[in-house]
Amino acid sequence: MDVDGIDAQIRELAAARRLPPSHLARWLAMDAPSRAALLEIARGLRLRTGQLATALDTLEEIAVRERVNVAAVLDYPEVRRIVHNAGSTPSRASALLERLRALRYPELNRVREQLRTEVSALKLPRGISLDLPRELGSDEVTVSLRVRSAADLAHLLDALDQKRAGLTRIIEMLGGKK
Repeated sequence: MDVDGIDAQIRELAAARRLPPSHLARWLAMDAPSRAALLEIARGLRLRTGQLATALDTLEEIAVRERVNVAAVLDYPEVRRIVHNAGSTPSRASALLERLRALRYPELNRVREQLRTEVSALKLPRGISLDLPRELGSDEVTVSLRVRSAADLAHLLDALDQKRAGLTRIIEMLGGKK
């Protein structure tokens, strides 16, 4: 399809999604392969307005940092895998945005993976769940206990006490300590 046809389809999609004019302008300012690649993904994953705006912002930031065009970012194997994988369209759209955030903030992603490894290494018993803050925007950890008896409660509290050093390490990592 020619560039004018792609631009018309982008305008049509943007109007249907009520994409802000500033985002539409930035999309149309991309090189032709990038415009077309993003259009294909926006349609294929049926990105909602907020998702499309987030994708545009994040893709541009990644492209600038990596010194490539948006089409090249969308062609990364881990991005293609998400886009072309099986699964529901909404879950693939969410996975795409999550992956783009990970690409945009590699250090944050490294810390998140390190924290997940630390949580896994605790080998908490069934009945105890440890939830890290979303996007690591806080230093609070949520510990939940699921018990059915006083004996269960005693067992899980003992397990937490035995894991105190590991829990402390995770909390300190969230607070910025190494």
